[in-house]
Amino acid sequence: MIKAEWFYWLVGLSFLVMAAQMFTDRTNPKRFGTGAFWGLIGAGFIYSSWVAAKQAPAAPLGVAVLVMAALAGFGCTGRGIPRTTTPEQRVASAARLGNKLFVPALTIPVVALACAIGVKHLSFGGEPVLQEGSETILGLGLGAVVALVVGMIMLREKRIAVPVRSGRSLLEAMGWAMLLPQMLATLGAIFQVSGVGTQVGKLAAGVLPKDSLYVAVIVYCVGMFLFTTIMGNAFAAFPVMTAAVGWPVLVGHFDGNPAAVLAIGMLAGFCGTLVTPMAANYNLVPAALLELKDQYGPIKAQLPTAGVLLGCNIVLMSLFAF
Repeated sequence: MIKAEWFYWLVGLSFLVMAAQMFTDRTNPKRFGTGAFWGLIGAGFIYSSWVAAKQAPAAPLGVAVLVMAALAGFGCTGRGIPRTTTPEQRVASAARLGNKLFVPALTIPVVALACAIGVKHLSFGGEPVLQEGSETILGLGLGAVVALVVGMIMLREKRIAVPVRSGRSLLEAMGWAMLLPQMLATLGAIFQVSGVGTQVGKLAAGVLPKDSLYVAVIVYCVGMFLFTTIMGNAFAAFPVMTAAVGWPVLVGHFDGNPAAVLAIGMLAGFCGTLVTPMAANYNLVPAALLELKDQYGPIKAQLPTAGVLLGCNIVLMSLFAF
């Protein structure tokens, strides 16, 4: 049986190999801090398996997170000059392959879907081929491995070091911001457990008119928008605003359709994703990868759309959720 932890070990090993490359890259003036940052992530992927199985203490992971935060916060990470092809070579390769360049990327969802639908029902020796409950994540991992093989065959590349260097260059280009969505999602869970949503609900109850449905809809949608803007992740804002206004007021008091209220509320939160630098993987990372002169260019371009969509979501919820 293929276990999910094997996939996490593979991810951790990849980070460790790239971290080793970063340590030896003299073109990066901050190579030691960069290598330490990504090396800690790789070690965390592997060590956390024993923490989840309660075979090792969790404290070292907490220390690693604090060290990583210090490395990123004090600017100890950077990027080197990757050993790659010239722009002319890349243009020529793209012209030769054309739309075939999308084949490796499309391989990942195809394999993941096959694992989630078909392979999950297969068994060998009385045991399922894939660990039960982890078919999706294992499909994603297997898809990535298959896509790597397909890409290397297409490009006639025989050295595994080449894609590893490319992956390392991508990590350095994105930097610590790549981890921000996961950290913000964790923050949302912490807010939920600590009762932030309950306290926001008490404040909202003291301000909202008791029989004003449309004001409540506006407060919920705009609140999702603002909390997402602050936290960078609609999934982090959702439990807070839903516990405060969405469920007790719109569903409980005004008898709204739960599916419509919560789905449209999440869409209102996604409008905040369009306008926040905290959604680094969505706004800042693309600007860095495309080497845009204005790192906030995507946000400025998306701001009008976010405003229009937020208004549309408020209207849709008012018309169809009650």
